[in-house]
Amino acid sequence: MAKAIRILAVVLAVCCIGLAERSERQVLREQLPEYPLMLKKMGIGGTVRVSALVAADGTVKGTKIDGGNPMLAELASSAVKKWKYAAAPQQSSESIEFSFDAKLATVRVK
Repeated sequence: MAKAIRILAVVLAVCCIGLAERSERQVLREQLPEYPLMLKKMGIGGTVRVSALVAADGTVKGTKIDGGNPMLAELASSAVKKWKYAAAPQQSSESIEFSFDAKLATVRVK
């Protein structure tokens, strides 16, 4: 029983560390990706997920595409690299989800 409690404590500690690295920092400046006319006309849209590594000073150090149409995801990733977040004590990982709507010809952040 004691061994199970120690294992549970370790698992809980690891989970808390993982959660501490992910935050929801305030976005001070964002730029939406431009929706290419050709993709709009072809009706290509959908949801794209991007993770951003944000430095303590709020600048985006890098991005990783987590899912979605590769062409739209690359546009979203490039746009996020221009974002600015509020400063924080340490770097963080931020998740951003974009919705590309071909019918309305719009892009929005979820």
